[in-house]
Amino acid sequence: MQCTLLKTKLHRACVTHAELDYEGSCAIDSQLLDAAGIHTYEQLHIYNVTNGERFSTYAIRAEAGSRVISINGAAAHKANVGDRIIICTYIALTPQEIAIHKPTLIYLDENNHITGARHAIPIQAAA
Repeated sequence: MQCTLLKTKLHRACVTHAELDYEGSCAIDSQLLDAAGIHTYEQLHIYNVTNGERFSTYAIRAEAGSRVISINGAAAHKANVGDRIIICTYIALTPQEIAIHKPTLIYLDENNHITGARHAIPIQAAA
């Protein structure tokens, strides 16, 4: 049996481009891809915090240091420049792998600079 768990997350990235007439994908600054451990052409799940849209596409590399997050092709209808998004990847793991798995969580500011990194999400306290 395998279970699908969170592999990586770029939390609250800011969309810098929305290119309708570009081959479908999501271009991400190469430094951010490397920090998160996201591979070129890896499937992405994108959650738009600004408008509630959720969609999937795949990762392509943008110039290192550019801080680019470009939503391309048909997905460009689901995000606008300035929208805050969460970009996630997932991985299928066996029960033995689950026991030792730690996701890579990268936190970004409004200019897509890394503000922090963790390997666990804090427990949510009841209000």
